[in-house]
Amino acid sequence: MAITRHIINVYCKVLLEAQKELVDYKGLGISVLEMSHRTSDFTKILNTAENLMRELLNIPENYKVIFLQGGGSGQFSAVPLNLIGLKEGRHADYVVTGAWSAKAAKEAEKYAKVNIVHPKLGTYTNIPDPSTWNLNPDASYVYYCANETVHGVEFDFVPDVKGAVLVCDMSSNFLSRPVDVSKFGVIFAGAQKNVGCAGVTVVIVREDLLGFALKECPVVLDYKTQAMNGSLYNTPPCYSIYIMGLVLEWIKNNGGAAAMDKLSLIKSRMIYDIIDKSNGFYVCPVEKKNRSRMNVPFRIGSIKGDEALEKKFLEKAVELNMISLKGHRSVGGIRASLYNAVTVEDVQKLATFMRSFMQMHQS
Repeated sequence: MAITRHIINVYCKVLLEAQKELVDYKGLGISVLEMSHRTSDFTKILNTAENLMRELLNIPENYKVIFLQGGGSGQFSAVPLNLIGLKEGRHADYVVTGAWSAKAAKEAEKYAKVNIVHPKLGTYTNIPDPSTWNLNPDASYVYYCANETVHGVEFDFVPDVKGAVLVCDMSSNFLSRPVDVSKFGVIFAGAQKNVGCAGVTVVIVREDLLGFALKECPVVLDYKTQAMNGSLYNTPPCYSIYIMGLVLEWIKNNGGAAAMDKLSLIKSRMIYDIIDKSNGFYVCPVEKKNRSRMNVPFRIGSIKGDEALEKKFLEKAVELNMISLKGHRSVGGIRASLYNAVTVEDVQKLATFMRSFMQMHQS
């Protein structure tokens, strides 16, 4: 969900700052877009982003922070290429709770013997009870996706993997709540949901896991190579890193991850309350204990959805300056994405619209 046309989200200051500096960065007479990544000026931008990241997440000193390209999908390959060599058997455990973890597991099959730790789910509407997971003690790592954007399933806990190397895709709920980084071997996140614009992917990796990449691992995906070169082995996504630094500064100035978590709960509860009190007019298929704070999927009219009603809902929403509410093409329906940049006021506007739409169309 995004509010547009005359209403600007909470990253307005970031956008205005970027606009101001677009053609003349801090009086240098050039744009960050023109700047060489080898200059001292860009080094300051890079270091600022990393230092803010470390401060906001309280990242321990024995973790490297690297900024890569290729998005989350690039990490679907990078994770096994870097970690499967930790143990000779090349086994990897995957928790598959939605489209993105399913894609990650499929990609890992190219390099590893993948074990899905639970029976295959018929629908992605819940997280299987961890006590039922069949973890392989010989696995090089255990992988999960913290928040599934397509299906609206989110972990509200860090899995206990009995000392195994834990890997997490946090692309869609990164810095929306505090995280104990020390519980993970690797965390990665595309910046475009909560901490910036598309183009840069954050990878946080524990130092003792560096140096195990397979020989066929492309050098630009080799965590050790990138860490030893300070994310500058190849030309990084300079402007995306600059924007991320501005967003991280905004998050810091607005209370940090704890404040983002509080706001996320307020925003998501506002929409879920309407759904749950609608007598079936709005239906969210996800089990309540596993509902996402970031992505709220729902159907209108029934669990399978009334396409005509949903079409009317989306059209009226656009008239009210609310866009990007259409559900993912693979599942249909409606999806309200409530990332950090979406304000409580934005969500109140959506909630008001949902109530009036229901009153008009509920039989």
